Amino acid sequence: MLKVAAALIPGIATYTYFFGVGVLVQIGLATVAALATEAFCLRLRNYPIKPFVTDGSAIVTAWLMALSFPPLAPWWMITLAAIMSIALAKHMYGGLGQNTFNPAMVGFAIMIVSFPAQMSHWAAPLGLAPQSLDAAAQLQWIFTGHLPAGLNFDAVASATPLDTVKTQLMQHTNMLTILHEKLFGGIGGIGTEWITAAYLLGGLYLLQQKLIPWIVPVTFLAVLGGMAGIFWLVDPQHYTSPLFHWFSGAAMLGAFFIVTDPVTSPTTPLGRMIFAGLIGLLTYLIRVFGGYPDGVAFAVLILNLAAPFIDQYTQPSVFGHKNRKKAGAKA
Repeated sequence: MLKVAAALIPGIATYTYFFGVGVLVQIGLATVAALATEAFCLRLRNYPIKPFVTDGSAIVTAWLMALSFPPLAPWWMITLAAIMSIALAKHMYGGLGQNTFNPAMVGFAIMIVSFPAQMSHWAAPLGLAPQSLDAAAQLQWIFTGHLPAGLNFDAVASATPLDTVKTQLMQHTNMLTILHEKLFGGIGGIGTEWITAAYLLGGLYLLQQKLIPWIVPVTFLAVLGGMAGIFWLVDPQHYTSPLFHWFSGAAMLGAFFIVTDPVTSPTTPLGRMIFAGLIGLLTYLIRVFGGYPDGVAFAVLILNLAAPFIDQYTQPSVFGHKNRKKAGAKA
C-alpha cells in the first residue's frame, strides 16, 4: 500500500501545480475522514485498531477518491464520501479483502449522482482563466462556499475537457472547432494531459515493482483506445482520438490504480483480461453516449458485480482432469 501511495505522488504533485492547494486539501480531508471511520468501524466490530489503520488501505482509498473529486469541492462532500466508502463499501461487507465494490469508486459515484452541480465546480487550470484563486481563496471557497470580495467563481471556473467535448457536441459543434478552444492542449486538456502522464509514470513504477498484473492496464487502455479509434476513423468530426481518451479524465488513474484492485477483480489471467476489457468498453460508451462525461467509476462498479461470475467461468482446468474424463468416456 505504501508503494501504491508513492506511485500516486507524481500525479498529486502535477495536479497541485496546475489546480492549486485545493487538491491537497481534498486529500487531507479524505484521509482524516477515512482513517477516523476505519477506526470507528473496527471498534464497533471489536477488531484491533492499529494493525488495520496502519496497513495503508484506507489511505489509498482516500487518495484515489480525492483525486477523482474537483479540487474545490465543499469540505463536507469529500468527508461524507470518505465516510461512506469506508463504512458502507468496505466494513459492511466484512472489511479489507471482503468488499465487493471498489470503495473509492463507491464514494465518488454516490456524490456525483447526489450532487452533480457541486461535482462539476472545477477551477480552470494554471494560467487559463483571467483571474486565479490563490491558496487563501481556495481554502475560503472549500470551507465556506464564499470567495473574497472582488472575485467571481464563474471567472475562474472551467469545465473538464471531457465535459466540454460532450456539451459542445450536443450543440452540434464539430470536433475541430471544439479542440481549438483554449482549454485543450496537444493531446488532451491543458494540465490534465500532464496529470494523466504523471499517473502513467506511477503506473509504470507499479508494473516495475510487479505490484499489479500488466494484462489489466494494457487491456483496459487497448479496448478504450480501440473503441475510440474506430469511431474516430469513421467520423473524426464527431469523435475524439484514442490519445484524447487516454489522456483525459480518469483513464490512466483507472487503468493502473483502480481497475487493478485485487479484491474487487477476478483472480484468473483470462478473467482479468475480460474484466479490464469490459471496463474499457463501458467507459467509452458512457463517455460518448451516456449522461456523464467520464465513465470509469460506473464501469468499474458494474464490473465489480460481474467479477465472481467471470472468475467462475475462467478457472483453468485442474491438471489431468480432462484426461480422466476422456479416459472414462473411451472405457
